[in-house]
Amino acid sequence: MEKQPNLNNPLLQEWSGPYGGVPDFTKYKISDFKPAIEFAIQEKLEEIDAIANNSEKPTFENTVQALELSGEKLDRIHSVYGIYRSNLSTPEFNAVDTEMSPKLAEISDKLYQNEKLFLRIEELYKSEESKKLTTEQQRLLWLYYTDFVREGAELNKEDKEKVAKINQELAGLFTLFSQKLLAEENDQYLELNSESDLEGLPEEFKNAAIAEAKERNLNVLACIGNTRSSIEPFLTFSNRRNLREKAFDIFVKRGNNPNENNTNETLVSILRLRAEKAKILGFKNFAEWSLSNKMAKDPQKTLDLMNSVWKPAVEKVKNDVSAMQKMVDEERGNFKIQPWDYRFYAEKVRKAKYDLDQNEIKQYLQLENLREGMFWTAGELFDLGFKQLFDVPVYHQDVRVWEVNNKNTGKVIGLWYFDPYARTGKRSGAWMNSHRDQQKIKENVLPIVSNNCNFIKGNADEPVLISWDDATTLFHEFGHALHGLCSNVTYPSLSGTSVARDYVEFPSQLLEHWLATPEVLNKFALHYKTNEPLSQSLVERIAKAANFNEGFATVETISSSFVDMKLHLTTEKVDPHQFEKDILAEINMPSEIVMRHRIPQFAHIFSSDGYAAGYYSYLWADVINADAYEAFLEGNGPFDKQVAKRLYDIVLTAGNTIDNETMYENFRGHAPKSDALMRARNFPVES
Repeated sequence: MEKQPNLNNPLLQEWSGPYGGVPDFTKYKISDFKPAIEFAIQEKLEEIDAIANNSEKPTFENTVQALELSGEKLDRIHSVYGIYRSNLSTPEFNAVDTEMSPKLAEISDKLYQNEKLFLRIEELYKSEESKKLTTEQQRLLWLYYTDFVREGAELNKEDKEKVAKINQELAGLFTLFSQKLLAEENDQYLELNSESDLEGLPEEFKNAAIAEAKERNLNVLACIGNTRSSIEPFLTFSNRRNLREKAFDIFVKRGNNPNENNTNETLVSILRLRAEKAKILGFKNFAEWSLSNKMAKDPQKTLDLMNSVWKPAVEKVKNDVSAMQKMVDEERGNFKIQPWDYRFYAEKVRKAKYDLDQNEIKQYLQLENLREGMFWTAGELFDLGFKQLFDVPVYHQDVRVWEVNNKNTGKVIGLWYFDPYARTGKRSGAWMNSHRDQQKIKENVLPIVSNNCNFIKGNADEPVLISWDDATTLFHEFGHALHGLCSNVTYPSLSGTSVARDYVEFPSQLLEHWLATPEVLNKFALHYKTNEPLSQSLVERIAKAANFNEGFATVETISSSFVDMKLHLTTEKVDPHQFEKDILAEINMPSEIVMRHRIPQFAHIFSSDGYAAGYYSYLWADVINADAYEAFLEGNGPFDKQVAKRLYDIVLTAGNTIDNETMYENFRGHAPKSDALMRARNFPVES
């Protein structure tokens, strides 16, 4: 392929401006992506070949470090490309994505299957010279060597070609799955035609539903979008049982409707190709291959952990459902609790048992105040300061940017982008992205990270109020952001959140605890009309009800983890509907709850390999997180400066520079104990 001659393509330009440069979204066009990507791919492949064909003896600098520095243009383009893919999807962009995603996947194959390159890495890895490297350099060399072996560097030529073909097919299928699911979420909604359809809904939620109908140009009073952030509040507060069922129905059937966006055929192809790839690479199934570079290592370990938590969680659900059913019977409802009733009656039971109304709490949970609360928490724990910037280009008017610094010295450590609101073309859920990893090979490169959410914007003159669960998610994703921002390593491949998948959720889940601390609630949970803080009585009631509905949350998540793991342990062709039904029957899934992610909409495992055979990671990391939080409680409480400093120095700054299990033991003094999780969830601890 000839090099693309148009070097004026803005995507090929270095990022300019302060902070080591930032992406200039005012200049990019979708038509720029294809030529820029093709040029940058060719450049990276030429750099890889130059490293592989170097006639000098392999050294860390001329092989491993050279690889770390290769493909800088492609990295920059890929960051912008990922932003468009997740936040600004359009039919025009989707066409580019469909064509480019297999080409981007091909780079990894050409890297890992470059025989000369692998021989250089292997020679260096097995040499006496490697013992003279720094600890971080040894870790990076180990990572390259094990990744190459795991991805098939030792296969014969024919098998390498098979793996490369599978990887490209998978990349295309991941894109197709994501596009189908996004179309289901964008195209479907629940119409609300009269005031009676709005019964029970909080005022600000009503306003948001009315605003959404106007934005969609619908000739109806209001509508509920088909995303979690819209559907779950509706299921919690709507008095209209028939409409709750309709809302539930469109949400759980995403990807499973008889239309062009049905994902079943796509995901079955993904599963088949994964099983085939694992077999070629020498593993019994995809789950074994996937876990070969995780903390858990063995799929059975993950199943054992799930089972240990599953039974007490199901017992808790039975007790909770019993209380809900009693309430239905007292109301002469004459129906058995169904999944579309669960949140509604759980809320009623919470109110009766703890005198705690989620809608009452929500009046105190203003999005902007909570963001300030996160900043304050990061300042108290890790001495971080935040300064909003107004001259950094953004990709949408809703996005804002903050400089992150050490508040004592003023030294800048990175940039944080915040994109909080739902919109058409943005994928659902909440996530953190690293747009540039911290590193300091040649100079100190500052990280650029983002948090992206899907809160309902509502009216311009009203504060955005969010639920307790959404506030918890906000803190969770900020925990990921801090992991990226606090990174202080030399090499980008070891930077920030580049850790084992079942360890990466630990810092994020840990930060969730600080939302419920009296210090944060008293300062930042202020009533949106009176500006009064939560009363002491309400803070105490929140604390007492902390484990309420924990059974539901655990069952909802672990059922998805079971199904994910079992899907990837099998090598047989599956019927998604029947497989899901069989596994849920096998584990005695309560009929009143549906998996958090049903198979046809399970983006975690079908939009990439990221969480495939890895959804258990949330539970695995929760064991670590519960154990870690007890370190604060054993000290001087949540804001214990010494424990926070240990967490910062040993975990947050260290990226993947040492073995993750060893890293945790260095912080805690022992391996994580699952008893802490059982205590945190108020489940019985087996002696």
